[in-house]
Amino acid sequence: MTHADKDKYYQKHPGETKVADILRQNILKKADNNNMSCAAAEEIAQVSRVTLAQTGVALDILNINIVECQLGLFGYSQQKKIVQPAKEVIPSLKDEIQQALINRRLPCAAAWEIARKLNLPRMKVSAACEALQIKIKPCQLGAF
Repeated sequence: MTHADKDKYYQKHPGETKVADILRQNILKKADNNNMSCAAAEEIAQVSRVTLAQTGVALDILNINIVECQLGLFGYSQQKKIVQPAKEVIPSLKDEIQQALINRRLPCAAAWEIARKLNLPRMKVSAACEALQIKIKPCQLGAF
């Protein structure tokens, strides 16, 4: 969905899509001015014992904007994205990224897993992708 679809995220889902009460409560407690950071959504998913995808659907249904992507790709005010291309990409990181590509893109979940596996900050993985001109899609929360 585009920026023009802001506040209409629920339209991505069938009309009968419901949000579990506990998930709704946890989201509404953490939402700030109709926004929620990616990190807060991750925390809510863990606390609510649901997947990030389920949390993302709930955010859409509740029309909560996802901001401050942990990969630095979107949700940062005027700049929108803050990640910058890495000056160099270590071979092990490049190999992991290339092995995880699906249709020449790296899924967000794969980026997080690579960061965990190599004990790197998530933003380092996205910076490597920027340097390698690899798009990170899809978002685990369903954004962009």
